[in-house]
Amino acid sequence: MQSTPNYLWELDDLLGQGATASVYKARNKKSGEEVAVKVFNNLSYLRPLDVQMREFEMLRKLKHVNIVKLFTVEETGNSKQKVLVMEYCSSGSLLSVLEDPENAYGLCETEFLIVLQCVVAGMNHLRQNGIVHRDIKPGNIMRLIGEDGRSIYKLTDFGAARELDDDEKFISIYGTEEYLHPDIYERAVLKKPQQKAYGVTVDLWSIGVTFYHAACGSLPFIPYGGPRRNKEIMHKIITEKPSTAIAGVQRKEKGPIEWIYELPISCRLSVGLKIHLENILPNILEADQEKCWGFDKFFEESNNILERLVVHVFSLPHTTMHLVYVHACSSVVNFMEAVFRQTGVAIENQKYFYEGHHYPMMPSLQVKHINRTTQQHPFMLVSSTSESIVDASYKDPTNEFPRFLPSVDVVADCSIAKNVLSAVYQTLRVSQTLFMCQEFILRGTYWLIENTTTECHRILEKKSAMASLLNCTISTDNRITKLYNSVNSRNPDFPEFPDLVECRRQLQSFGHTLSSCSHIVEKQKMLGFMLLEVSQNQDQIQLDTSINRMEFCLQKMQLIFSQFKKRKQQSRLGYNEEQIHKLDKVNLGNLAKKVLSIFQDGVVQKYQAALDKHTTRMSTFADIQKHVDLVNEYIGGSLLDLQKYQDSVSNTVDNLALRIQQMPVQPNHSPLSSCRNQDKEDLTLRMLKLRDQMKTVSCELEQNNSVIERLGVTSSPGV
Repeated sequence: MQSTPNYLWELDDLLGQGATASVYKARNKKSGEEVAVKVFNNLSYLRPLDVQMREFEMLRKLKHVNIVKLFTVEETGNSKQKVLVMEYCSSGSLLSVLEDPENAYGLCETEFLIVLQCVVAGMNHLRQNGIVHRDIKPGNIMRLIGEDGRSIYKLTDFGAARELDDDEKFISIYGTEEYLHPDIYERAVLKKPQQKAYGVTVDLWSIGVTFYHAACGSLPFIPYGGPRRNKEIMHKIITEKPSTAIAGVQRKEKGPIEWIYELPISCRLSVGLKIHLENILPNILEADQEKCWGFDKFFEESNNILERLVVHVFSLPHTTMHLVYVHACSSVVNFMEAVFRQTGVAIENQKYFYEGHHYPMMPSLQVKHINRTTQQHPFMLVSSTSESIVDASYKDPTNEFPRFLPSVDVVADCSIAKNVLSAVYQTLRVSQTLFMCQEFILRGTYWLIENTTTECHRILEKKSAMASLLNCTISTDNRITKLYNSVNSRNPDFPEFPDLVECRRQLQSFGHTLSSCSHIVEKQKMLGFMLLEVSQNQDQIQLDTSINRMEFCLQKMQLIFSQFKKRKQQSRLGYNEEQIHKLDKVNLGNLAKKVLSIFQDGVVQKYQAALDKHTTRMSTFADIQKHVDLVNEYIGGSLLDLQKYQDSVSNTVDNLALRIQQMPVQPNHSPLSSCRNQDKEDLTLRMLKLRDQMKTVSCELEQNNSVIERLGVTSSPGV
């Protein structure tokens, strides 16, 4: 037990240890509050006094939510060792998070964004106070869980920190070699003499390595055998890295260096976030300090990511979920351009559905005014042109499963067990993604079929309305013809109306339009069968237990792994313990094989079968939609033609009435003239009555067209 006047701790509660100090979990003697105490050893006092006091002064100066708080400085009772009493972060460090098998391929997107936000905010506070940290790494980024359940990351360990303005340099060397800037690495690790001075941007290199590590679960620069075993090649990689590369790996002894320019497919970040991160990493992982971004540019680009809204879009042709990062005040057309960059679907061909309904995107609208989306409730993207169905991209995790060695080696076995567990986590994530894709494929297809079925109903309603108007128009036309013939028989010189004759010919085309609608009923039946099939497939997805079975295996494997970690701490195993250890290795291997079997037979095969069905279904649906679109367009054009014809007939009625009124009147003394005058009046009245009827029909047609236009606005798009 060790203590200061107000705090005490046990040596077993060691949280971390460095060259000059150890950190323990301690408690306040009065309140019992948990704190972290940094106890300096004798080696630390060999440093100059100003260096010893620097960390105390730094922590007193810094007050920020993303920097570990300093409560007080005390001394131990006997040895008078200096003790920093600091905020205790109960969830370890970012390094301990990354060492968890679940995060072997990097953090999930939500957690990575929290790391990005916290590190950027903490570093911004350092730069505002003119401080360079000089030892940024995951082990110096502590984690605790806030009241809302979200992680909070805090920068710690300011033993190497010093005050330095943007234009100042330093020559002393500090840091951890995997995260060191190349210039410092050459002098600190390879011990090569040099006269270079270092600026504040050396922290940016360390941040770049840390961000890559957090995103991918591994370091960006790896020589064959590892950074600590092959230091010369490590130096070669970090100094010769092309300006646009973000990583370099040597996979064979004395082999070439493979330069990497994009985050790997196994990385858990979305394509949308990768695009922005891949813009930052090359510019801070820059060996030339003159070419490296400054902190102002780094903060600007990092906050540019953090300030964006995330819009979830599932692309039905590409069977992939996309997270689109876009500013709230950007126009919708900017969002659609981002979708094009991620999916290849041109802006003019993009059609969206949301919660089962067509969702028209207004290009001039600001993004903040469109519906909010989530992973479970995304926009569904379809294309108005035929698109080839594309498989969801993923790296097959089956090649990531290592095998145990036959001999008992608790250290090696624990390492292999961790890698097996990591591969199972990745397999489970890929499986969940493939099932999610199937669910959204079926959901989006269901919405498409439902909307097209509704469109068919509307076409049949249009057909019914058009048939009624057409019958009325034909009836009126026949009455006009009879009336015209009656007038013409009594007045041989009465002129013909060629426009009426021409317009009458158009009636035949309207009949063809109505007959073309007869196939819509057949298409409706086909859509009904497709809808039933999709519903049945949705039920099958819900009943599938593959994910549950894999999770059950994972739980058992976690228990075995926890035993492996305990045995790793033992100097040697007894006979019985060794036999149990061997059995655990066998069980762990069998569980891993079971997970692989479920993945290959219960997940991949079902996904491929679902994709094949989706390809066939969408091909059939595209043909149906094409026919529906043609009929819809044809009937809409015919309704406009019918309107024009109606206007022509109405004009004919008016002209006939006018000409009848202009017919010469015979003298009254003639009995024949009296009869003709009476006929003239009767004809005029009949014409006026017809004209009124025509106006009524015309009004009905205009109202019907107005309804049809409204239906057209809300009709579903084709694919």
